Amino acid sequence: MIVNIGELSQLSGISAKMIRHYEKTGMVNSASRQGNGYREYETRDVEAMRFIRRARDLGFSTERLRALVKLWQDGTRPSREVKAIALAHIAEIDLDIARLQSLRDDLKAVSDACKGDQHATCAILETLSGSANR
Repeated sequence: MIVNIGELSQLSGISAKMIRHYEKTGMVNSASRQGNGYREYETRDVEAMRFIRRARDLGFSTERLRALVKLWQDGTRPSREVKAIALAHIAEIDLDIARLQSLRDDLKAVSDACKGDQHATCAILETLSGSANR
């Protein structure tokens, strides 16, 4: 299968701009060019872009994504390297979840303290302005 950049974008769910970016930064091989200068992509390029899309959907950083693409393309890779990247990402997600839960708990506490009635006094605004700590 040979496709142009627009078709690759549709098949992979990655914008043409990002496809060009991934090529420019060396994350994926540059496409071959037709006589008219248009990029030409093959099945392996579609698979690579779909791989990148799925990894991005899982929240992998560019650095980790680059490492995963390299490992994916290496048929002799040890799976422990791939797992290490995934586990490091999970650890970061766990930290993000804990941080977000703490933010949620703080916001819930001040929201509960706000009467939400016709009066101007509001614990949420007081907390945000710092006047609740005075």
